[in-house]
Amino acid sequence: MNKADLVAALKKSSQETLAHFKLSDTEMTKTYGEGKWNIRQILIHLADAESMLNSRLKRVISEERPILLGFDQDAWVDQMYDSRSLELAEKTYEVMRLHNLELVETFHSSHGERVGVHSYDGLKTLAEIMEKISWHNDRHLQQMDQALKS
Repeated sequence: MNKADLVAALKKSSQETLAHFKLSDTEMTKTYGEGKWNIRQILIHLADAESMLNSRLKRVISEERPILLGFDQDAWVDQMYDSRSLELAEKTYEVMRLHNLELVETFHSSHGERVGVHSYDGLKTLAEIMEKISWHNDRHLQQMDQALKS
């Protein structure tokens, strides 16, 4: 994906995601399938993912072949998300997305081929990590929209 398309996609998914933080408490409990995360959990996950991906971007930009640690997202949901503040998650998501957009706009062209070593997935270029922010968010937007239709 070229930089202009990626920036446009990230801005669009940010607006759509931020709108989901305004859903009612009842809507927040909806899931897209039995045993699946509810909308509230997905939103907190997106805030956490935005932060984790920001760290990976900065490390690949500034370090030689850094190790990029994965995390057990289901354990985070199970152990933390029921007590997490949705308001703080919204602010975190919004600010971290702005940080990530700045990094994409500044470094996509010049550093896109730099690599990090993901602990689960192996070599990842900066451009691939940047694109992951977009497709990851879009996938969860689809899940939330599916939950709202159920």
